[in-house]
Amino acid sequence: MSNSAVWFADYAEFIPDFAAFCDSLYVEPTCCLRVNTLRTTPAIVADMLRQENYDVQPSPLSDDLLLVENLTHPGTLRGALMGYYYSQALTSALASLALDPQPGELICDLCAAPGSKTSHIAQLMQDQGLIVANDRHGKRLSMLEFNLKRLGITNTVTTCYPGQSFPLRHKFQRVLVDAPCSGEGNYRWDHKGRLRHRLRSSGNLPDVQRQLLLRGYDLLVPGGTLIYATCTYNPAENESVIQTLLEARPATIEPIAHNLPHASGLKTWKAHTYDERIQHCWRLYPHTSHSVGFFLARIRAGPPASDDPQLF
Repeated sequence: MSNSAVWFADYAEFIPDFAAFCDSLYVEPTCCLRVNTLRTTPAIVADMLRQENYDVQPSPLSDDLLLVENLTHPGTLRGALMGYYYSQALTSALASLALDPQPGELICDLCAAPGSKTSHIAQLMQDQGLIVANDRHGKRLSMLEFNLKRLGITNTVTTCYPGQSFPLRHKFQRVLVDAPCSGEGNYRWDHKGRLRHRLRSSGNLPDVQRQLLLRGYDLLVPGGTLIYATCTYNPAENESVIQTLLEARPATIEPIAHNLPHASGLKTWKAHTYDERIQHCWRLYPHTSHSVGFFLARIRAGPPASDDPQLF
Protein backbone atom coordinates (compact mmCIF):
# COMPACT_ATOMS: atom_id res chain seq x y z
CA MET A 1 0.00 0.00 0.00
CA SER A 2 1.36 3.43 -0.96
CA ASN A 3 2.09 6.10 1.63
CA SER A 4 -0.75 8.23 0.28
CA ALA A 5 -3.19 5.30 0.61
CA VAL A 6 -2.16 4.82 4.24
CA TRP A 7 -2.48 8.54 4.96
CA PHE A 8 -5.97 8.85 3.47
CA ALA A 9 -7.25 5.36 4.38
CA ASP A 10 -10.15 6.81 6.38
CA TYR A 11 -11.49 8.43 3.20
CA ALA A 12 -11.37 5.33 1.00
CA GLU A 13 -15.08 4.71 1.49
CA PHE A 14 -16.17 7.95 -0.17
CA ILE A 15 -13.39 9.00 -2.60
CA PRO A 16 -14.30 7.52 -6.02
CA ASP A 17 -11.62 5.28 -7.57
CA PHE A 18 -9.48 5.54 -4.46
CA ALA A 19 -6.49 3.84 -6.08
CA ALA A 20 -6.38 6.40 -8.90
CA PHE A 21 -6.74 9.18 -6.32
CA CYS A 22 -3.72 7.89 -4.39
CA ASP A 23 -1.65 7.52 -7.55
CA SER A 24 -2.42 11.13 -8.55
CA LEU A 25 -0.81 12.41 -5.36
CA TYR A 26 2.61 11.48 -6.75
CA VAL A 27 2.12 13.81 -9.74
CA GLU A 28 2.22 17.61 -9.65
CA PRO A 29 -0.96 19.22 -11.05
CA THR A 30 -0.74 20.97 -14.40
CA CYS A 31 0.11 24.63 -13.93
CA CYS A 32 -2.97 26.87 -14.29
CA LEU A 33 -2.63 30.56 -15.07
CA ARG A 34 -5.52 32.98 -14.65
CA VAL A 35 -5.16 35.68 -17.28
CA ASN A 36 -5.67 39.19 -15.89
CA THR A 37 -8.19 40.49 -18.41
CA LEU A 38 -7.98 43.95 -16.86
CA ARG A 39 -4.59 44.24 -18.56
CA THR A 40 -4.43 41.78 -21.44
CA THR A 41 -6.14 38.85 -23.19
CA PRO A 42 -5.76 35.06 -23.04
CA ALA A 43 -4.54 35.05 -26.66
CA ILE A 44 -1.68 37.45 -25.89
CA VAL A 45 -0.57 35.49 -22.83
CA ALA A 46 -0.80 32.17 -24.65
CA ASP A 47 1.32 33.56 -27.50
CA MET A 48 3.94 34.87 -25.04
CA LEU A 49 4.21 31.45 -23.41
CA ARG A 50 4.38 29.57 -26.70
CA GLN A 51 7.25 31.80 -27.77
CA GLU A 52 9.07 30.45 -24.72
CA ASN A 53 8.28 26.89 -25.89
CA TYR A 54 5.53 26.08 -23.39
CA ASP A 55 2.55 23.94 -24.35
CA VAL A 56 -0.54 26.05 -23.62
CA GLN A 57 -4.12 24.77 -23.65
CA PRO A 58 -7.41 26.45 -22.68
CA SER A 59 -9.11 25.08 -19.59
CA PRO A 60 -12.60 23.53 -19.70
CA LEU A 61 -13.73 25.91 -16.97
CA SER A 62 -13.16 29.40 -18.40
CA ASP A 63 -11.48 31.09 -21.36
CA ASP A 64 -9.43 33.17 -18.91
CA LEU A 65 -7.73 30.08 -17.45
CA LEU A 66 -4.79 28.57 -19.31
CA LEU A 67 -3.22 25.15 -18.61
CA VAL A 68 0.55 25.08 -19.14
CA GLU A 69 2.52 21.83 -19.08
CA ASN A 70 5.95 21.69 -17.41
CA LEU A 71 5.80 25.26 -16.09
CA THR A 72 7.18 24.99 -12.57
CA HIS A 73 8.00 28.62 -11.66
CA PRO A 74 5.39 30.83 -13.36
CA GLY A 75 6.08 33.78 -11.07
CA THR A 76 9.54 34.28 -12.56
CA LEU A 77 8.36 34.90 -16.13
CA ARG A 78 7.92 38.31 -17.73
CA GLY A 79 4.15 38.00 -17.94
CA ALA A 80 3.83 37.54 -14.16
CA LEU A 81 5.99 40.58 -13.43
CA MET A 82 3.85 42.65 -15.80
CA GLY A 83 0.66 41.58 -13.99
CA TYR A 84 -0.61 39.73 -17.05
CA TYR A 85 -1.54 36.61 -15.13
CA TYR A 86 -1.82 35.07 -11.67
CA SER A 87 -0.83 31.47 -10.97
CA GLN A 88 -3.87 29.80 -9.42
CA ALA A 89 -5.09 26.23 -9.15
CA LEU A 90 -7.97 25.41 -11.49
CA THR A 91 -10.20 24.28 -8.63
CA SER A 92 -9.34 27.40 -6.62
CA ALA A 93 -10.50 29.60 -9.50
CA LEU A 94 -13.84 27.79 -9.47
CA ALA A 95 -14.72 29.44 -6.14
CA SER A 96 -14.85 32.94 -7.65
CA LEU A 97 -16.64 31.71 -10.78
CA ALA A 98 -19.30 30.01 -8.64
CA LEU A 99 -19.74 33.21 -6.63
CA ASP A 100 -20.67 34.89 -9.94
CA PRO A 101 -19.82 38.49 -8.94
CA GLN A 102 -21.27 41.28 -11.07
CA PRO A 103 -19.96 44.78 -11.86
CA GLY A 104 -21.20 47.37 -9.38
CA GLU A 105 -21.93 44.97 -6.50
CA LEU A 106 -20.77 45.16 -2.88
CA ILE A 107 -18.85 41.99 -2.04
CA CYS A 108 -16.96 40.71 1.01
CA ASP A 109 -14.04 38.27 0.91
CA LEU A 110 -13.89 37.30 4.56
CA CYS A 111 -10.53 35.45 4.56
CA ALA A 112 -8.89 37.17 1.62
CA ALA A 113 -5.08 37.01 1.82
CA PRO A 114 -2.96 36.50 -0.21
CA GLY A 115 -5.53 37.63 -2.77
CA SER A 116 -5.91 35.00 -5.48
CA LYS A 117 -9.70 34.90 -5.17
CA THR A 118 -10.07 38.61 -4.31
CA SER A 119 -8.25 39.59 -7.49
CA HIS A 120 -10.28 37.08 -9.52
CA ILE A 121 -13.52 38.53 -8.14
CA ALA A 122 -12.34 42.05 -9.06
CA GLN A 123 -11.52 40.85 -12.56
CA LEU A 124 -14.98 39.30 -12.98
CA MET A 125 -16.48 42.61 -11.76
CA GLN A 126 -14.45 44.47 -14.41
CA ASP A 127 -12.91 46.41 -11.51
CA GLN A 128 -16.29 48.05 -10.83
CA GLY A 129 -18.27 48.09 -7.58
CA LEU A 130 -16.53 47.49 -4.24
CA ILE A 131 -14.81 44.51 -2.62
CA VAL A 132 -14.06 44.49 1.10
CA ALA A 133 -11.10 42.12 1.41
CA ASN A 134 -10.63 41.08 5.03
CA ASP A 135 -7.95 39.05 6.74
CA ARG A 136 -7.08 38.79 10.41
CA HIS A 137 -3.32 38.72 9.76
CA GLY A 138 -1.77 42.09 9.00
CA LYS A 139 1.36 40.59 7.42
CA ARG A 140 -0.74 38.57 5.01
CA LEU A 141 -2.72 41.70 4.10
CA SER A 142 0.52 43.27 2.92
CA MET A 143 0.91 40.47 0.37
CA LEU A 144 -2.72 40.88 -0.70
CA GLU A 145 -2.25 44.62 -1.24
CA PHE A 146 0.95 43.96 -3.22
CA ASN A 147 -0.89 41.52 -5.49
CA LEU A 148 -3.80 43.90 -6.06
CA LYS A 149 -1.39 46.68 -7.03
CA ARG A 150 0.59 44.40 -9.36
CA LEU A 151 -2.62 43.36 -11.12
CA GLY A 152 -3.92 46.93 -11.44
CA ILE A 153 -7.01 46.44 -9.26
CA THR A 154 -8.59 49.57 -7.77
CA ASN A 155 -12.06 48.52 -6.54
CA THR A 156 -10.87 46.82 -3.33
CA VAL A 157 -10.36 48.03 0.24
CA THR A 158 -8.73 45.91 2.94
CA THR A 159 -9.72 45.37 6.57
CA CYS A 160 -8.09 43.45 9.41
CA TYR A 161 -10.69 41.73 11.62
CA PRO A 162 -11.05 38.16 12.85
CA GLY A 163 -13.52 36.94 10.25
CA GLN A 164 -15.86 35.42 12.82
CA SER A 165 -16.34 38.86 14.44
CA PHE A 166 -16.43 40.97 11.26
CA PRO A 167 -18.75 43.96 11.92
CA LEU A 168 -22.36 43.56 10.87
CA ARG A 169 -22.90 47.24 10.08
CA HIS A 170 -23.18 46.63 6.32
CA LYS A 171 -24.77 43.90 4.25
CA PHE A 172 -23.25 42.43 1.10
CA GLN A 173 -24.74 40.99 -2.06
CA ARG A 174 -22.10 38.26 -2.15
CA VAL A 175 -19.68 36.84 0.41
CA LEU A 176 -16.77 34.45 -0.04
CA VAL A 177 -15.67 32.34 2.93
CA ASP A 178 -12.45 30.67 1.77
CA ALA A 179 -11.94 29.16 5.18
CA PRO A 180 -8.61 28.27 6.78
CA CYS A 181 -8.38 24.49 6.65
CA SER A 182 -6.08 21.49 7.03
CA GLY A 183 -5.08 21.83 3.37
CA GLU A 184 -5.25 18.13 2.51
CA GLY A 185 -6.04 18.97 -1.10
CA ASN A 186 -2.47 20.23 -1.51
CA TYR A 187 -0.76 17.12 -0.11
CA ARG A 188 1.69 15.50 -2.52
CA TRP A 189 4.36 12.79 -2.23
CA ASP A 190 7.66 12.63 -4.10
CA HIS A 191 9.04 9.54 -5.88
CA LYS A 192 10.73 8.46 -2.64
CA GLY A 193 7.44 8.49 -0.76
CA ARG A 194 8.18 11.68 1.19
CA LEU A 195 5.24 13.96 1.93
CA ARG A 196 5.46 17.45 0.44
CA HIS A 197 3.11 20.45 0.44
CA ARG A 198 1.70 19.52 3.81
CA LEU A 199 0.10 22.42 5.68
CA ARG A 200 0.16 22.50 9.45
CA SER A 201 -3.13 23.42 11.08
CA SER A 202 -3.60 25.08 14.44
CA GLY A 203 -6.48 25.06 16.89
CA ASN A 204 -9.88 23.51 16.34
CA LEU A 205 -10.46 24.21 12.66
CA PRO A 206 -14.10 23.01 12.42
CA ASP A 207 -15.12 25.38 15.23
CA VAL A 208 -13.44 28.31 13.48
CA GLN A 209 -14.94 27.31 10.14
CA ARG A 210 -18.45 27.12 11.60
CA GLN A 211 -18.06 30.57 13.14
CA LEU A 212 -16.76 32.02 9.88
CA LEU A 213 -19.60 30.51 7.85
CA LEU A 214 -22.29 31.76 10.23
CA ARG A 215 -20.80 35.27 10.23
CA GLY A 216 -20.48 35.23 6.45
CA TYR A 217 -24.12 34.23 6.11
CA ASP A 218 -25.21 36.98 8.51
CA LEU A 219 -23.40 39.54 6.33
CA LEU A 220 -25.64 38.77 3.34
CA VAL A 221 -28.63 40.74 2.11
CA PRO A 222 -31.78 38.60 1.73
CA GLY A 223 -31.32 36.47 -1.36
CA GLY A 224 -27.58 37.10 -1.37
CA THR A 225 -25.01 34.47 -2.37
CA LEU A 226 -22.22 32.93 -0.29
CA ILE A 227 -19.51 30.51 -1.37
CA TYR A 228 -17.94 28.32 1.31
CA ALA A 229 -14.67 26.80 0.13
CA THR A 230 -11.86 24.68 1.55
CA CYS A 231 -8.93 22.81 0.01
CA THR A 232 -9.42 19.71 2.15
CA TYR A 233 -11.26 16.38 2.00
CA ASN A 234 -12.15 16.09 5.69
CA PRO A 235 -15.97 15.95 6.11
CA ALA A 236 -15.61 17.53 9.56
CA GLU A 237 -14.38 20.69 7.79
CA ASN A 238 -16.85 20.48 4.92
CA GLU A 239 -20.26 18.76 5.14
CA SER A 240 -20.37 19.00 8.94
CA VAL A 241 -19.80 22.76 8.76
CA ILE A 242 -22.56 23.16 6.17
CA GLN A 243 -24.85 21.03 8.34
CA THR A 244 -24.36 23.48 11.21
CA LEU A 245 -25.42 26.37 8.97
CA LEU A 246 -28.55 24.57 7.77
CA GLU A 247 -29.57 23.86 11.35
CA ALA A 248 -28.95 27.44 12.48
CA ARG A 249 -30.10 29.60 9.53
CA PRO A 250 -32.81 29.47 6.80
CA ALA A 251 -30.21 28.83 4.09
CA THR A 252 -30.56 27.19 0.68
CA ILE A 253 -27.80 25.13 -0.95
CA GLU A 254 -27.80 25.91 -4.67
CA PRO A 255 -26.40 23.83 -7.56
CA ILE A 256 -23.07 24.92 -9.02
CA ALA A 257 -23.45 25.48 -12.76
CA HIS A 258 -19.97 24.84 -14.13
CA ASN A 259 -18.24 22.18 -16.21
CA LEU A 260 -15.66 20.31 -14.14
CA PRO A 261 -15.62 16.66 -13.00
CA HIS A 262 -16.72 16.42 -9.38
CA ALA A 263 -18.47 14.29 -6.77
CA SER A 264 -21.49 15.38 -4.76
CA GLY A 265 -21.46 16.27 -1.09
CA LEU A 266 -21.62 13.26 1.22
CA LYS A 267 -24.85 11.81 2.59
CA THR A 268 -23.18 10.23 5.62
CA TRP A 269 -19.80 10.12 7.35
CA LYS A 270 -19.09 7.82 10.30
CA ALA A 271 -21.88 8.53 12.81
CA HIS A 272 -23.12 11.62 10.95
CA THR A 273 -26.09 11.77 8.59
CA TYR A 274 -26.23 14.98 6.59
CA ASP A 275 -29.13 17.03 5.27
CA GLU A 276 -29.97 15.84 1.75
CA ARG A 277 -29.47 19.39 0.43
CA ILE A 278 -25.74 18.99 1.00
CA GLN A 279 -25.61 16.79 -2.09
CA HIS A 280 -25.60 20.05 -4.08
CA CYS A 281 -22.09 20.73 -2.73
CA TRP A 282 -19.08 19.79 -4.82
CA ARG A 283 -16.09 17.64 -3.95
CA LEU A 284 -13.18 17.99 -6.37
CA TYR A 285 -10.41 15.40 -6.46
CA PRO A 286 -6.97 15.61 -8.13
CA HIS A 287 -7.36 12.45 -10.22
CA THR A 288 -10.47 13.79 -11.95
CA SER A 289 -9.88 17.57 -11.96
CA HIS A 290 -6.07 17.36 -12.46
CA SER A 291 -5.78 20.09 -9.87
CA VAL A 292 -5.71 20.38 -6.08
CA GLY A 293 -8.49 18.89 -3.95
CA PHE A 294 -11.34 21.27 -3.10
CA PHE A 295 -14.79 21.49 -1.54
CA LEU A 296 -17.38 24.08 -2.57
CA ALA A 297 -20.86 25.02 -1.41
CA ARG A 298 -22.99 27.74 -3.02
CA ILE A 299 -25.43 29.13 -0.46
CA ARG A 300 -28.39 31.47 -0.82
CA ALA A 301 -29.57 33.62 2.07
CA GLY A 302 -33.15 32.56 2.66
CA PRO A 303 -35.48 30.06 1.00
CA PRO A 304 -35.16 29.00 -2.66
CA ALA A 305 -36.22 31.52 -5.28
CA SER A 306 -39.72 30.82 -6.57
CA ASP A 307 -38.33 30.00 -10.01
CA ASP A 308 -35.95 27.32 -8.66
CA PRO A 309 -38.17 24.23 -8.27
CA GLN A 310 -35.14 21.91 -8.41
CA LEU A 311 -33.94 23.10 -5.01
CA PHE A 312 -35.13 21.37 -1.89
